[in-house]
Amino acid sequence: MSLFKRSVVAEITSHAGVVFSTLVVVWLSVLLVRLLGEAAGGTIGADVVLGLAAFSTITALPTVLAVSLFIAVLTTVTRNYRESEMVVWFASGLSLADWLRPVLRVAVPVAALVAVLTLVASPWAYRQIAEYRERFEQRSDLSKVTAGQFAESGEGQRVFFAEEPTQASDELGNVFAREIGPEWHSVMTASSARIETEPNGDRFLVLGRGHRYDLKPGTPEIRLVDFAKYGVRLESKSGDPIAEARAAAERSSKARPTMQLIADDTDSSWSQIMWRVSLPLAALNLALLAIPLGAVNPRLGRSGDLLIAGMVGLLYMNLINLSRAWISSGKLPFSVGVWIVHAVVLALAAYLLARRLRVKAPRQQPA
Repeated sequence: MSLFKRSVVAEITSHAGVVFSTLVVVWLSVLLVRLLGEAAGGTIGADVVLGLAAFSTITALPTVLAVSLFIAVLTTVTRNYRESEMVVWFASGLSLADWLRPVLRVAVPVAALVAVLTLVASPWAYRQIAEYRERFEQRSDLSKVTAGQFAESGEGQRVFFAEEPTQASDELGNVFAREIGPEWHSVMTASSARIETEPNGDRFLVLGRGHRYDLKPGTPEIRLVDFAKYGVRLESKSGDPIAEARAAAERSSKARPTMQLIADDTDSSWSQIMWRVSLPLAALNLALLAIPLGAVNPRLGRSGDLLIAGMVGLLYMNLINLSRAWISSGKLPFSVGVWIVHAVVLALAAYLLARRLRVKAPRQQPA
């Protein structure tokens, strides 16, 4: 490989690494804030935040890699024009078309990695995310309660608040619970709470000494009960909870393996297959499209060119999403939607590159 091509590959790889690491850090920051907020609200457990963050990052890697490659090629071409290095390469007999080979040397491995992620790794990560959330939903209401925090369950029908336990045999200390039933609204307070499992497998929530207040809305009826020990039978699900969680996780088309989507043969499954195939193709097309988009006039400002390039890339991804929605609704056949957008963008890249390569004839001066 010539010195020119080696320098181009090295610069694109360096820029791609910087952009990729920056995007991942930004993604993780936003994701962790959202997950920690869900954990504080009791939607997920605090013990699964890091796992969910890792799996969610895997699902975002295909898009992050494609965008990183696009920005890296764009900034590399633009920098060579801005610093007049392209003048040297043009004087050496090279043209803008000679960028295709070094760019593809970087883009093809990245596209192959994106294909592996979208076809294999991302569905597995989506299954893990859904399984984590489903297991948390299958926990008992008491296990979702964190000492010192309010927690909801049953779609807001029950609200719990508990303090730290004072005895080793208890899971929670003082407990406050509010429950909205079809006829009665109940409030319970207890000195402690724990889970007990009977020999036959039945599970009970056992509250320590406390009080229960029942009020029927719209009427003056009220009931007051003092108890030394109050047991509530917890609803248990039959079968293996882990297997049930996995089965529930695979109901989403995002989490289903690619071969299973093909076997399903539905519009929804084909739209998901289209999305998985489109991302590696988009990574290649964006890398090729960045070559003519990055060829700018050094005398002009750079903000306008970068804005146009960003809008073209955003339009490309939106068209892919639009095609996926049309395939899912049956408005567009999969055999057409899987390639039409990529063919248009590739034709646009070829047209822009040919226009950059074309040498205009000098104007004829009037006699």
